[in-house]
Amino acid sequence: MRRARILVVDDEPDIRTVCRLALETLGGFDVATCSGGAEALVYLEQWPAELVLLDVMMSAGDGLSTLATLKGMAAPAPRVVMLTARAQAQEIESYLAAGADAVIEKPFDPRSLCKRIEEILARGGSPSSGL
Repeated sequence: MRRARILVVDDEPDIRTVCRLALETLGGFDVATCSGGAEALVYLEQWPAELVLLDVMMSAGDGLSTLATLKGMAAPAPRVVMLTARAQAQEIESYLAAGADAVIEKPFDPRSLCKRIEEILARGGSPSSGL
């Protein structure tokens, strides 16, 4: 059985590295990284992922506009989990309403990140807030 593919999209190299290492070593996932939304959309054409871990605020494009594009993709569209340092209840609700499958707050514990991703991949399509 093929390992689930996860694409990490964040403009901060340290966050990309932490996510990749945690998801590969602790979670056993197949992980790729991109530094922005436009790059991620092109990458997904050649490397379809089951889940995209997407930063809300990036210098090279807005995470929410990338989310809208991802959710408009032909089936099967990847699940999208938003990463944010701004995790107020109202903001989380707006990300979920925009189509995010879950929201994970930065900073996060790498073990908790893997557990949360496993839960999201295992469950049905109902959105939820995270960590």
